Amino acid sequence: MEEVTTYEKLGEENLKLLIERFYDLVFSDQRISHLFKTDKELIKEKQRLFLTQFLGGPPLYSQRYGHPQMRARHMPHPITEDDAVAWLSCMSSAISSLNISESLKDELFKRFVPTAMFMVNTETTSE
Repeated sequence: MEEVTTYEKLGEENLKLLIERFYDLVFSDQRISHLFKTDKELIKEKQRLFLTQFLGGPPLYSQRYGHPQMRARHMPHPITEDDAVAWLSCMSSAISSLNISESLKDELFKRFVPTAMFMVNTETTSE
């Protein structure tokens, strides 16, 4: 018997809702909104393609853009641990807003923590 993927448990509509809510939070978050400089709709579409693949769905991102290479793609943007924590805070709020089980919320969030921390490429400077 095949294991049901996180993508299948979440469903495409909930994924779209997650992305909408997440980016509403990100673009209004003064801690990290400066990291998102390109077109909001393009960012959301790339995220939809990536998360579909990341959560076990079809490899939509790879089909359109090649291997995700997420750390390499994020290297031009200085990302601190504080930025990653702010990103995770926005994601946690977006996940919490979904009408899904608590266990699926936990499963989803746990998938994002190591990935967000892996994107850190700049030390936090004390001001």
